[in-house]
Amino acid sequence: MPDFFEAIPMALWLEDYSALHAQFDRWRAEGVTDLRSWLLQDRDRLRHCAGLIRILRVNRQALSLFGARTQSELMDRLADVLRDDTFEGLAGELDQLWRGHGGFHSQTVNYTLDGRRLDLSLKAVALADDERPWDRILVAMEDVTPLQEARRRAQASARDAREFFQQAPVSLWVEDFSAIKLLFDELREQDISDFRTFLDVHPDFIDRCLQEIRVIDVNDYTLQLFKAESRDQLIERMSDVFREESRDTFAEQLIELWHGRLFHQKEVQNHTLAGDALHIHLQLSVFQGHEEDWGLVLVSLTDITARKKAEAYLEYLGKHDVLTRLKNRSYFVDELGRLQRKRAPLVSFIALDLNNLKLANDEGGHAAGDDLLRRFGEVLSKAVDRPGQSARIGGDEFVVLLPGFDEAATRLVRDNIDSLIDLNNQYYGGIPLSVSAGEVTCRNPDALEQALKDADQSLYADKRRYYSTHERRR
Repeated sequence: MPDFFEAIPMALWLEDYSALHAQFDRWRAEGVTDLRSWLLQDRDRLRHCAGLIRILRVNRQALSLFGARTQSELMDRLADVLRDDTFEGLAGELDQLWRGHGGFHSQTVNYTLDGRRLDLSLKAVALADDERPWDRILVAMEDVTPLQEARRRAQASARDAREFFQQAPVSLWVEDFSAIKLLFDELREQDISDFRTFLDVHPDFIDRCLQEIRVIDVNDYTLQLFKAESRDQLIERMSDVFREESRDTFAEQLIELWHGRLFHQKEVQNHTLAGDALHIHLQLSVFQGHEEDWGLVLVSLTDITARKKAEAYLEYLGKHDVLTRLKNRSYFVDELGRLQRKRAPLVSFIALDLNNLKLANDEGGHAAGDDLLRRFGEVLSKAVDRPGQSARIGGDEFVVLLPGFDEAATRLVRDNIDSLIDLNNQYYGGIPLSVSAGEVTCRNPDALEQALKDADQSLYADKRRYYSTHERRR
């Protein structure tokens, strides 16, 4: 994670929320149910929660964003960064954690050390940890100040709107939705009330609405973002920008409008005219004075492609061991729990342990040991196919989870692992790859954990035989 933490082009904060987790447990025991409302009743409760959060580390992008020279300087001046208008967003973030989301997504306001306001979009994920819950929360920050300033300035000064429209560093579209409003009125006259069901039955209505949108203008940044040479070229090739996968998100926008939500936000995927995928944060708002006819609509598009890549990597980190690229212990525990809840009637386990890891570390250092672990990761990734899953659950400990596999099928997987180990050793020089293993098949949904323990015991017996033979040969 260190390389990722510093290299990702976003501000990252690594924070410890474990004291907050303990506080939540106490409040639940005291009968608190609606955390958000309870916190907003007394701002001192929010300040107390903020005081329980401990910041472990920030990256260079975060220092640059807030205008700090060092992490110590930023930490010493947190009171300048986090002001009273931060707490409204904090209540929503804490409520998402309270409800078990495993992270949060919100918009908030912070300030740079020189006093400049920052509008931020936050995405946080709790990294897996077996010791203390929430002791590592990774928070990614995206600066959306230009977008929010665009909205504030456009609303505050119609006189300057045109100039700002062209110069705004976000993609802005002015569109006419009045034909869609007329189509909606016709449906209401036909007593259509369940609009979502109507769209399911008449999907062609979505395409008709798309065709009825009239683009009045786009700004210069839009042409840059979508790699268009001119406004006319962009409009002529709209089918390249909004492909088939965009229909579902557009349908959700129509549903929002049907229910009278004239301002809404969505995350959508578009494409440039060159074919590149763009992840977009879309904001749609009907201009004041046009609420009845939808004749003027402002659509703001912010490129969040970098953020989505960061989110995908955060999700990967939560389920994978970075060194071997196999699933990690957290994923394995969750999957085992899922099989227990599902009451899977047949599950097999293969517990595995590297034999030569200590020798590799002693002779070649940890780099040699890591290389051995990577090699075994390659073996398991090739030897085990779905629905089987391979996971590294400890330093040199691995397990293969095989739902629906009986003894014979499990033995075939074990033989495949052994064959690929032999092939791997022929390809790589140095310390040979060798494992001890134990396998168990379980047909009792209530005994999965005991079956895993039995596989471990079989593994330990195999390991004792290996080292006994190894010592005799020496």
